[in-house]
Amino acid sequence: MIVITGAAGFIGSALVWGFNRKNFDDIIIVDDLQQDERWKNLVNLSFYDFIHKDEFLSYLEGGTLNDSIEGIIHMGACSDTTEKDADYLLRNNYEYTKYLALWSIENNKRFVYASSAATYGDGSLGFSDSHDMIEKLRPLNMYGYSKQIFDRWALNNGFLEKIAGLKYFNVFGPNEYHKGDMRSVVHKAFEQIIETGRVRLFKSHRPDYEDGWQMRDFIYVKDAVDITIWLYEHTDKNGIFNVGTGKARSFFDLTSAVFNALGRKTNIEYIDIPENIREKYQYFTQAEMKKLHKAGYRKKATSLEDAIEDYVKNYLLTGNIFLH
Repeated sequence: MIVITGAAGFIGSALVWGFNRKNFDDIIIVDDLQQDERWKNLVNLSFYDFIHKDEFLSYLEGGTLNDSIEGIIHMGACSDTTEKDADYLLRNNYEYTKYLALWSIENNKRFVYASSAATYGDGSLGFSDSHDMIEKLRPLNMYGYSKQIFDRWALNNGFLEKIAGLKYFNVFGPNEYHKGDMRSVVHKAFEQIIETGRVRLFKSHRPDYEDGWQMRDFIYVKDAVDITIWLYEHTDKNGIFNVGTGKARSFFDLTSAVFNALGRKTNIEYIDIPENIREKYQYFTQAEMKKLHKAGYRKKATSLEDAIEDYVKNYLLTGNIFLH
């Protein structure tokens, strides 16, 4: 039996979908459904049981699941990059992850967890997933820091030789609809085009980047799921791994692909980056993928254009917004 935490969320529910496609449903869902619509991500999925994230720790402490759990994929976290409650982030993203990691190591269970590309900060040190870089990284927000300190703790205690951490870059695709302002630009662009016929993008406030040509490593959720499941199944592949395409693309490219998928002419309005995030805004991210490829993962990522066409035509336009 596999435990997936955060399994009602975006990537977590996509992972359950990925396992279901492999005809596997012996899965315990662990999450806190709160008051948004994320519960809908579970409706079409097959799994064994649902346990609230707070109650799950009691199950582990009581030892009732020790024999039945094969491993844990820990996606559960507050992923809001604007969250200001540092104590909450430390409890939820750091301490909870430590507990699950220690339990997994002590009980010889597979443990794969979500780190984040937010740990790379402004990108001035590059985007290498080498362990030599972990201590040098300086995240720009508390969310990134909550992920960074777990990576450092795991490294300093020698645990990265026994567990796998994944630094997800800009993931987009079905099942993200409930994330509010944390939704991908693809989802936001689609809604803006349908409602207004145009998309609003941030201007550049740096002379070396044109408006709309700020760049990110955008990865389709189906590819992120494939990488995650591959690493879970290859128990000898441990340490920190980037989860991206290895190819940065501009927001102009992304937005144009959404317009093309809708059969419409590109129409972009550029607006100032809000001053409260301007100093922390990233102009370029691009995952180094050599480490994952050297570990043996060879599947080529879906192109940005093909991924957006699938997302728009087979999900957003049809109203069947859940992975199928």
